[in-house]
Amino acid sequence: MPAVQKWFVKTTTDGQQLALNRAYLSRFGSTVVPLEFSNNDQFNRIEQSLSFFLECVNAHTSTFRTRPSRYFSAYVPGARAIKRTTASNDFFSASTSTRPTARVYLAQAPLVDLPQGLRDDVPAPELVLKAGRGDVYDSSIWLGQAPTYTPLHRDPNPNLFVQLAGTKVVRLLSPGAGRNVFAKVQERIGGSASATMRGEEMMQGEEKKVLEEEVWGRNDLYRSSAYEAELRSGDGLFIPRGWWHSVKGIGDGMTGSVNWWFR
Repeated sequence: MPAVQKWFVKTTTDGQQLALNRAYLSRFGSTVVPLEFSNNDQFNRIEQSLSFFLECVNAHTSTFRTRPSRYFSAYVPGARAIKRTTASNDFFSASTSTRPTARVYLAQAPLVDLPQGLRDDVPAPELVLKAGRGDVYDSSIWLGQAPTYTPLHRDPNPNLFVQLAGTKVVRLLSPGAGRNVFAKVQERIGGSASATMRGEEMMQGEEKKVLEEEVWGRNDLYRSSAYEAELRSGDGLFIPRGWWHSVKGIGDGMTGSVNWWFR
Protein backbone atom coordinates (compact mmCIF):
# COMPACT_ATOMS: atom_id res chain seq x y z
CA MET A 1 0.00 0.00 0.00
CA PRO A 2 1.60 3.33 -1.07
CA ALA A 3 0.88 5.03 2.28
CA VAL A 4 3.37 2.73 4.03
CA GLN A 5 6.26 4.28 2.10
CA LYS A 6 4.86 7.79 1.58
CA TRP A 7 3.41 8.72 4.98
CA PHE A 8 6.17 7.44 7.27
CA VAL A 9 9.95 7.70 7.63
CA LYS A 10 12.33 5.56 9.68
CA THR A 11 13.84 7.13 12.79
CA THR A 12 16.02 4.20 13.87
CA THR A 13 18.60 2.19 11.94
CA ASP A 14 16.64 -1.03 12.35
CA GLY A 15 13.52 0.63 10.92
CA GLN A 16 11.40 -0.43 13.88
CA GLN A 17 10.47 3.11 14.94
CA LEU A 18 8.73 5.46 12.52
CA ALA A 19 7.72 9.11 12.34
CA LEU A 20 5.34 10.92 10.03
CA ASN A 21 6.76 12.13 6.74
CA ARG A 22 6.09 15.81 7.35
CA ALA A 23 7.56 16.89 4.02
CA TYR A 24 4.99 14.81 2.13
CA LEU A 25 1.95 15.22 4.38
CA SER A 26 2.44 18.99 4.64
CA ARG A 27 1.38 19.24 0.99
CA PHE A 28 -2.13 18.48 2.24
CA GLY A 29 -1.84 20.68 5.34
CA SER A 30 -5.08 22.62 4.83
CA THR A 31 -7.18 19.44 5.00
CA VAL A 32 -9.51 19.48 8.03
CA VAL A 33 -9.32 16.30 10.13
CA PRO A 34 -10.91 15.07 13.41
CA LEU A 35 -8.53 15.05 16.39
CA GLU A 36 -8.82 13.56 19.86
CA PHE A 37 -6.91 15.22 22.71
CA SER A 38 -6.43 13.40 25.99
CA ASN A 39 -4.59 14.46 29.12
CA ASN A 40 -4.85 12.09 32.06
CA ASP A 41 -8.63 11.93 32.66
CA GLN A 42 -9.59 14.80 30.34
CA PHE A 43 -10.74 14.36 26.76
CA ASN A 44 -11.77 16.59 23.87
CA ARG A 45 -12.64 16.10 20.20
CA ILE A 46 -12.04 18.93 17.74
CA GLU A 47 -11.62 19.47 14.02
CA GLN A 48 -8.45 21.16 12.85
CA SER A 49 -6.08 21.24 9.90
CA LEU A 50 -3.65 18.45 9.13
CA SER A 51 -0.87 21.03 9.58
CA PHE A 52 -2.06 21.61 13.14
CA PHE A 53 -1.90 17.86 13.80
CA LEU A 54 1.63 17.64 12.39
CA GLU A 55 2.76 20.48 14.67
CA CYS A 56 1.19 18.80 17.70
CA VAL A 57 2.93 15.51 16.90
CA ASN A 58 6.22 17.33 16.44
CA ALA A 59 5.82 19.04 19.82
CA HIS A 60 5.01 15.72 21.46
CA THR A 61 8.16 14.05 20.14
CA SER A 62 10.44 16.91 21.21
CA THR A 63 11.83 17.81 24.62
CA PHE A 64 11.30 21.34 25.86
CA ARG A 65 11.11 23.71 28.80
CA THR A 66 7.84 23.35 30.70
CA ARG A 67 5.40 26.12 29.85
CA PRO A 68 1.77 26.42 28.66
CA SER A 69 1.16 25.45 25.06
CA ARG A 70 -0.70 27.49 22.50
CA TYR A 71 -1.65 24.16 20.91
CA PHE A 72 -2.67 21.80 23.68
CA SER A 73 -3.78 23.99 26.57
CA ALA A 74 -6.64 25.56 24.64
CA TYR A 75 -8.26 22.13 24.35
CA VAL A 76 -6.99 20.16 27.34
CA PRO A 77 -6.44 22.28 30.48
CA GLY A 78 -3.03 21.86 32.06
CA ALA A 79 -1.42 20.07 29.13
CA ARG A 80 2.14 20.96 28.17
CA ALA A 81 3.65 21.25 24.71
CA ILE A 82 5.08 23.91 22.41
CA LYS A 83 5.47 24.56 18.74
CA ARG A 84 9.04 23.90 17.71
CA THR A 85 10.65 26.57 15.53
CA THR A 86 14.19 27.16 14.32
CA ALA A 87 14.30 30.29 16.45
CA SER A 88 13.24 28.48 19.61
CA ASN A 89 15.79 28.34 22.43
CA ASP A 90 13.53 26.28 24.67
CA PHE A 91 15.10 22.94 23.73
CA PHE A 92 17.94 21.75 25.92
CA SER A 93 19.46 18.67 27.56
CA ALA A 94 17.28 15.72 28.54
CA SER A 95 18.34 16.05 32.18
CA THR A 96 16.42 19.32 32.50
CA SER A 97 13.69 18.80 29.93
CA THR A 98 10.23 17.27 30.01
CA ARG A 99 7.73 15.65 27.68
CA PRO A 100 4.19 16.81 26.88
CA THR A 101 1.45 15.40 29.07
CA ALA A 102 -1.28 15.61 26.42
CA ARG A 103 -1.69 13.19 23.54
CA VAL A 104 -3.25 13.86 20.16
CA TYR A 105 -4.79 11.17 17.96
CA LEU A 106 -6.07 11.64 14.42
CA ALA A 107 -8.93 9.20 14.84
CA GLN A 108 -11.54 7.95 12.38
CA ALA A 109 -10.86 10.52 9.66
CA PRO A 110 -13.14 9.58 6.73
CA LEU A 111 -11.16 8.87 3.58
CA VAL A 112 -13.89 10.52 1.52
CA ASP A 113 -13.04 13.85 3.19
CA LEU A 114 -9.34 13.63 2.29
CA PRO A 115 -7.71 14.99 -0.89
CA GLN A 116 -7.49 12.61 -3.82
CA GLY A 117 -3.72 12.33 -3.41
CA LEU A 118 -4.07 10.87 0.09
CA ARG A 119 -6.98 8.63 -0.91
CA ASP A 120 -4.86 7.17 -3.70
CA ASP A 121 -2.27 6.15 -1.08
CA VAL A 122 -4.76 3.81 0.65
CA PRO A 123 -6.72 2.02 -2.10
CA ALA A 124 -9.42 -0.38 -0.94
CA PRO A 125 -8.19 -4.00 -1.14
CA GLU A 126 -9.80 -6.19 -3.78
CA LEU A 127 -11.05 -8.45 -1.00
CA VAL A 128 -13.21 -5.64 0.36
CA LEU A 129 -14.50 -4.60 -3.05
CA LYS A 130 -15.68 -8.14 -3.80
CA ALA A 131 -17.01 -9.05 -0.35
CA GLY A 132 -20.74 -9.08 0.34
CA ARG A 133 -22.62 -6.73 -1.98
CA GLY A 134 -19.43 -4.79 -2.72
CA ASP A 135 -20.79 -1.79 -0.82
CA VAL A 136 -17.81 -0.12 0.88
CA TYR A 137 -19.84 2.56 2.61
CA ASP A 138 -17.19 4.10 4.87
CA SER A 139 -13.46 4.04 5.59
CA SER A 140 -11.14 5.88 7.96
CA ILE A 141 -7.51 6.53 8.81
CA TRP A 142 -5.98 6.54 12.30
CA LEU A 143 -2.64 8.24 13.08
CA GLY A 144 -1.05 8.75 16.47
CA GLN A 145 2.07 8.44 18.56
CA ALA A 146 2.08 5.23 20.61
CA PRO A 147 0.52 4.49 22.99
CA THR A 148 -2.95 4.93 21.48
CA TYR A 149 -6.20 3.46 22.77
CA THR A 150 -9.71 2.79 21.47
CA PRO A 151 -12.15 1.44 24.11
CA LEU A 152 -14.39 -1.59 23.71
CA HIS A 153 -17.13 -1.07 21.11
CA ARG A 154 -18.83 -2.85 18.23
CA ASP A 155 -19.54 -1.93 14.61
CA PRO A 156 -22.87 -2.43 12.80
CA ASN A 157 -21.19 -4.01 9.75
CA PRO A 158 -18.06 -6.03 8.87
CA ASN A 159 -14.74 -4.21 9.11
CA LEU A 160 -11.34 -4.84 7.53
CA PHE A 161 -8.62 -3.22 9.63
CA VAL A 162 -5.12 -2.82 8.11
CA GLN A 163 -1.99 -1.69 9.94
CA LEU A 164 0.19 0.77 8.02
CA ALA A 165 2.90 1.54 10.60
CA GLY A 166 3.84 0.65 14.15
CA THR A 167 2.15 -2.08 16.18
CA LYS A 168 -1.39 -2.43 17.48
CA VAL A 169 -2.97 -5.13 19.61
CA VAL A 170 -6.67 -5.90 19.12
CA ARG A 171 -8.81 -7.82 21.59
CA LEU A 172 -11.98 -9.29 20.10
CA LEU A 173 -15.07 -10.58 21.89
CA SER A 174 -18.06 -12.34 20.36
CA PRO A 175 -21.40 -10.47 20.44
CA GLY A 176 -22.56 -12.37 23.53
CA ALA A 177 -19.28 -12.08 25.45
CA GLY A 178 -19.02 -8.39 24.60
CA ARG A 179 -22.54 -7.68 25.84
CA ASN A 180 -21.72 -9.42 29.11
CA VAL A 181 -18.58 -7.32 29.63
CA PHE A 182 -20.46 -4.12 28.76
CA ALA A 183 -23.28 -4.98 31.18
CA LYS A 184 -20.77 -5.72 33.94
CA VAL A 185 -19.07 -2.35 33.37
CA GLN A 186 -22.40 -0.52 33.59
CA GLU A 187 -23.22 -2.39 36.80
CA ARG A 188 -19.86 -1.48 38.35
CA ILE A 189 -20.21 2.24 37.59
CA GLY A 190 -23.96 2.43 38.21
CA GLY A 191 -24.53 3.46 34.60
CA SER A 192 -27.25 2.84 32.05
CA ALA A 193 -25.57 3.65 28.74
CA SER A 194 -26.82 2.03 25.54
CA ALA A 195 -24.64 -0.65 23.98
CA THR A 196 -25.54 0.61 20.51
CA MET A 197 -25.03 4.35 20.99
CA ARG A 198 -21.54 5.09 22.27
CA GLY A 199 -20.23 8.57 22.96
CA GLU A 200 -17.41 10.41 24.67
CA GLU A 201 -18.28 8.84 28.03
CA MET A 202 -16.24 5.78 27.06
CA MET A 203 -13.17 7.98 26.46
CA GLN A 204 -12.95 9.54 29.90
CA GLY A 205 -13.88 9.18 33.53
CA GLU A 206 -14.95 6.07 35.39
CA GLU A 207 -16.37 4.23 32.37
CA LYS A 208 -13.07 4.45 30.47
CA LYS A 209 -11.15 3.21 33.52
CA VAL A 210 -13.46 0.26 34.20
CA LEU A 211 -13.72 -0.71 30.51
CA GLU A 212 -9.94 -0.90 30.28
CA GLU A 213 -9.73 -2.96 33.47
CA GLU A 214 -12.32 -5.46 32.26
CA VAL A 215 -10.92 -5.88 28.74
CA TRP A 216 -7.16 -5.54 29.25
CA GLY A 217 -6.61 -6.20 32.94
CA ARG A 218 -8.16 -9.66 33.17
CA ASN A 219 -6.16 -12.57 31.78
CA ASP A 220 -9.05 -14.93 32.56
CA LEU A 221 -11.23 -12.99 30.12
CA TYR A 222 -8.60 -13.30 27.39
CA ARG A 223 -8.18 -17.03 27.95
CA SER A 224 -11.89 -17.86 28.10
CA SER A 225 -13.82 -15.40 25.93
CA ALA A 226 -11.54 -13.13 23.90
CA TYR A 227 -9.22 -13.40 20.93
CA GLU A 228 -6.09 -11.29 20.62
CA ALA A 229 -4.23 -10.25 17.46
CA GLU A 230 -1.00 -8.26 17.18
CA LEU A 231 -0.81 -6.29 13.93
CA ARG A 232 2.29 -4.81 12.33
CA SER A 233 2.82 -2.96 9.07
CA GLY A 234 1.09 -4.84 6.25
CA ASP A 235 -1.08 -7.00 8.53
CA GLY A 236 -4.86 -7.00 8.26
CA LEU A 237 -7.66 -8.18 10.54
CA PHE A 238 -11.26 -8.98 9.59
CA ILE A 239 -13.70 -7.98 12.34
CA PRO A 240 -17.12 -9.61 11.86
CA ARG A 241 -20.34 -7.66 12.21
CA GLY A 242 -21.33 -7.13 15.84
CA TRP A 243 -18.07 -8.37 17.34
CA TRP A 244 -16.79 -6.18 20.17
CA HIS A 245 -13.20 -4.98 19.99
CA SER A 246 -10.72 -2.72 21.74
CA VAL A 247 -7.45 -1.53 20.18
CA LYS A 248 -4.13 -0.42 21.67
CA GLY A 249 -1.15 1.07 19.85
CA ILE A 250 1.99 -0.17 21.60
CA GLY A 251 5.75 0.37 21.47
CA ASP A 252 7.43 3.60 20.40
CA GLY A 253 7.05 5.88 17.42
CA MET A 254 4.11 6.56 15.15
CA THR A 255 1.25 4.16 14.55
CA GLY A 256 -0.98 4.30 11.50
CA SER A 257 -4.01 2.28 10.42
CA VAL A 258 -6.79 2.31 7.85
CA ASN A 259 -10.08 0.44 7.85
CA TRP A 260 -13.04 -0.18 5.58
CA TRP A 261 -16.62 -0.90 6.64
CA PHE A 262 -18.60 -2.80 4.03
CA ARG A 263 -21.85 -4.66 3.43
